[in-house]
Amino acid sequence: MSLTVKTYPNNTAPKLNYDVLIENQQDGGVIATVLGLPDFKGSGVTKEEALEKLIQLLQERKPEIVTLEIEPPQTEHPWMKFAGMHKDNPLFTEVLEYIEAERSQIDLENETK
Repeated sequence: MSLTVKTYPNNTAPKLNYDVLIENQQDGGVIATVLGLPDFKGSGVTKEEALEKLIQLLQERKPEIVTLEIEPPQTEHPWMKFAGMHKDNPLFTEVLEYIEAERSQIDLENETK
């Protein structure tokens, strides 16, 4: 299996965009949570304060997003072991001709219905 990790130099890293869930609490507070990353939460009295704390947390922890490109292992198709198994059988051509004639007969019967 081959693994390739794509990263960006610090000075050219693209901006990271996060979807954030804003929840108003019964006590009047607000919690901002990065969707899919429940450990990344910020809370405050206002939405803006919760988002500021969340941004501060993200900047302190310096998360990095990398793209993994994984090549699957090469596997042989399960039927390949049967490929060519009748190549030396002298009756194989005769069997194929029989199958072809039988299918032609079935097609002819279906056309006349």
